[in-house]
Amino acid sequence: MPASASSSRGAPGKQPELLRADGSPVRVLVVDDESSLADLLSLALRYEGWDIRSEGDGAGALRCARSWRPDAVLLDVMLPDMDGLTVLGRLRRELPDVPVLFLTAKDAVEDRIAGLTAGGDDYVTKPFSLEEVVARLRGLLRRAGAAAARSESRLAVGDLVLDEDSHEVWRDGQEIHLTATEFELLRYLMRNPRRVLSKTQILDRVWSYDFGGQANVVELYISYLRRKIDAGRAPMIHTRRGAGYLIKPGV
Repeated sequence: MPASASSSRGAPGKQPELLRADGSPVRVLVVDDESSLADLLSLALRYEGWDIRSEGDGAGALRCARSWRPDAVLLDVMLPDMDGLTVLGRLRRELPDVPVLFLTAKDAVEDRIAGLTAGGDDYVTKPFSLEEVVARLRGLLRRAGAAAARSESRLAVGDLVLDEDSHEVWRDGQEIHLTATEFELLRYLMRNPRRVLSKTQILDRVWSYDFGGQANVVELYISYLRRKIDAGRAPMIHTRRGAGYLIKPGV
């Protein structure tokens, strides 16, 4: 039976060394059909302060990666519905830059080469120590973060592009002029594509102080953004009633 998806923040008492751009814990997706091993790996990674989800087959892993957008994937080569190399190929279409660490029971050189050639970033051979897995993942996450820091300071969601250095925004190549607050709100949304952000989260991140319960200011600025970003185009900013707002590519 495939392992059911699970999610949890880091273990109490340990502060995460690595964080996402918005200050939240990094996300690691564990994909292994051995539920006891997946649980053990998840426990060790949560102790690092990371946010973890686990899946027991390739189809579940791809669905989770598409909706949750992990920062790294721990991927078993042998899965019940498709092999890890197939999962990796499909994963790369959605998340071309996400680091992938293979778990393999095969230690032949040709198997290791196949995994790396297919686009895997590293591998560990079973049986392995949990410390080794954590260390290798930490290294991949740091290298991925350093690479992102060295690249141009632009966020992109579909045809919408935001330059964090110049504070310029374009959609489909057309420049859009925003106020400082509109820019910060859009930047927060674009740093969390496809993720529903509550009014409370937005108030805390964009305005950085208690608005006295006046969450309607979020609705107001969302409406300002929609007029500028979505006017005459496929909508990108969406409301999830009772939950919050998210941004995703227009269809």
